[in-house]
Amino acid sequence: MRTLCASTLIGEFFVIGFAGLVAMKDPDLSMGTVWTVCGIAMLLSVLLCGVITRPGGVQLGWALQIALVASGFVVPAMFFMGAVFAALWWASVHFGRKIDEAKARFAAMAEAQAEAGGNTA
Repeated sequence: MRTLCASTLIGEFFVIGFAGLVAMKDPDLSMGTVWTVCGIAMLLSVLLCGVITRPGGVQLGWALQIALVASGFVVPAMFFMGAVFAALWWASVHFGRKIDEAKARFAAMAEAQAEAGGNTA
């Protein structure tokens, strides 16, 4: 799960940065505000890569997805991009867990085979 989720989060890092560049063109927003908000979101996306398997990591990822969709109120294209990344986040978590379960099953089978083979020798 960690690899899939981290890949999604790194993709979001770049999308948030590009959204910041677009948001800078809005005359109602100061550059400092745009880059403070974008910088925090970009930092959070990178930090989440390291804590995704810890308790609350997936929930923090969902909070980032909600914020990404909500950023569409500032940069309208982010409604679409946020929805795309929310779908990618769901797929990363869902299929990542399935992959982790399959790896655990295969490891248990290999261990059982090794024990069975070691007892007959």
